[in-house]
Amino acid sequence: MVRRGEEHSINVPGAAPSPCSFAGVNSQGGRRIAVVGEAIVDFVLEPGGDTTPRLGGGSFNAARTLGRLGLAPAFIGRLSSDRYGRALRHGLEESGVNVDGVVTTDDPTTFAQVEIDGYGTASYRFYIDGTSMAGLRPCEARAAMPARAAALHVGGLGVAAEPQASAISTLVRDAGAETLVLVDPNCHAHATRARPSFRERLRDLIRFADVVKASEADLACLEPDQPPHHTARALLDDGPAVVLLTNGRAGAIVLTARDEAFVEGPCVEVIDTIGAGDAFGAAWLGGWVADGLRRGDIGDFDAVLRVAAFAALVAARTCERAGAEPPRAAKVHAEWCFA
Repeated sequence: MVRRGEEHSINVPGAAPSPCSFAGVNSQGGRRIAVVGEAIVDFVLEPGGDTTPRLGGGSFNAARTLGRLGLAPAFIGRLSSDRYGRALRHGLEESGVNVDGVVTTDDPTTFAQVEIDGYGTASYRFYIDGTSMAGLRPCEARAAMPARAAALHVGGLGVAAEPQASAISTLVRDAGAETLVLVDPNCHAHATRARPSFRERLRDLIRFADVVKASEADLACLEPDQPPHHTARALLDDGPAVVLLTNGRAGAIVLTARDEAFVEGPCVEVIDTIGAGDAFGAAWLGGWVADGLRRGDIGDFDAVLRVAAFAALVAARTCERAGAEPPRAAKVHAEWCFA
């Protein structure tokens, strides 16, 4: 059994070794949060028939949420040199995200087609293969990972394609004993149903996670024949200490092996729900670190619940604006994040 914090090697079947000349940033330490995964462009089909491009991707949204809360996270991933890739880089930088770990590529930007229903709920169709998102290599990810990071945020969509799936797995398995790992499955059915290895890869990540932030739709993707609450409980047997089960306007349920509690979502005027789940997971992780809590404190259920209430507020504020636009710290009275 592989345990977090131990020295070990990872063998990726069928993956040929390749040299890396990437200049890493892993000399940085302190209470840095790292976010690894995808940055994409959403082409949103508006009710009137127009198509609006918006910056997005679960990991990109999470990094911007943390940056806007004042936590200066490090984003690890690939960005295209095309106009959309440059816009994504600017979107990270203007939100206070450190992009020293970004790998630039000439591969085209990954994009998604997004449709909004009458309730503001989004559905996605992704175009991944051969694009910027998929090509992150394990050696590049290792070089970009801050040393002694306080936390690592991983989006599940990132494991939909190789070699990025192996790069993400490497960071999660190599995370030190002091690094809190949060996995957000982000199981968009269209992007993953045709990829038989996706669920296996995702379950492997979850076994090494401390916290899983999942929507009911995510859990239905993992276990189609089981109620989401049942699947959430089963995940706790695989390794995570906490499951944050979100359900849109209905709020969230916080589960541990011994405790369970409901967190009500604030009442807001919903424009759309794009990025709300990403904001919830990132805000929980940011609140945890900003509050001075560490991986060893994960058994404090009151603290987990308190931070979840803050995450629900950040997610609700994200729904008040079109697209994935997380709020600034002042909007959620989170000046303590700058401490």
